Amino acid sequence: MLVSTSAIGYYGDRGNELLRETSEPGDLFLSKVCVEWEGAAEPARRAGIRVVHPRVGIVLTPKGGALGQTLPIFKLGLGGKIGSGRQYWSWITLEDVVDVMVFALEADALEGPVNVVAPDPPTNAEYTKVLGRVLGRPTLFPLPAPAARLALGEVADELLLPSARVEPAKLKEAGFEYRHPELEGAFRYMLNR
Repeated sequence: MLVSTSAIGYYGDRGNELLRETSEPGDLFLSKVCVEWEGAAEPARRAGIRVVHPRVGIVLTPKGGALGQTLPIFKLGLGGKIGSGRQYWSWITLEDVVDVMVFALEADALEGPVNVVAPDPPTNAEYTKVLGRVLGRPTLFPLPAPAARLALGEVADELLLPSARVEPAKLKEAGFEYRHPELEGAFRYMLNR
């Protein structure tokens, strides 16, 4: 069994389209990297080895990543939506990522791409509103797309501004149980609120 981790960046910027494991790849740089990365495991598959490609969404933890880096700003009441805020942010907690990896190792029927995200992804504006509510802080200071591009360059267009409304179809079908299936509950757990 081989676990070759990928990312939901595979799908690129797809607006409101509901993306499942069978959806075509996008055309962003990260999409192309994911396609090549997943393709590199093809020799193992041809050799009869079960291969799973967890396509991991935005991993939430207060210790780093999207949440950890923006948390101080939001705690000061200076947070807000990024760009239009209409882009979907398919997220998952770090604990659930670990649980999915163990589940993938043990579930013999699970193979190929597997979307590793929580159900029902929010838009960035919804994500921002929920985080503000949990912290008891306003979320009135948006980060316009041009400012995000100025500050982060291509990273903004690859990670913050694209919309990926990803459904964990294979995990649902396989009966995976999340510790944190809802965003507000996940924030309250992680932030002790």
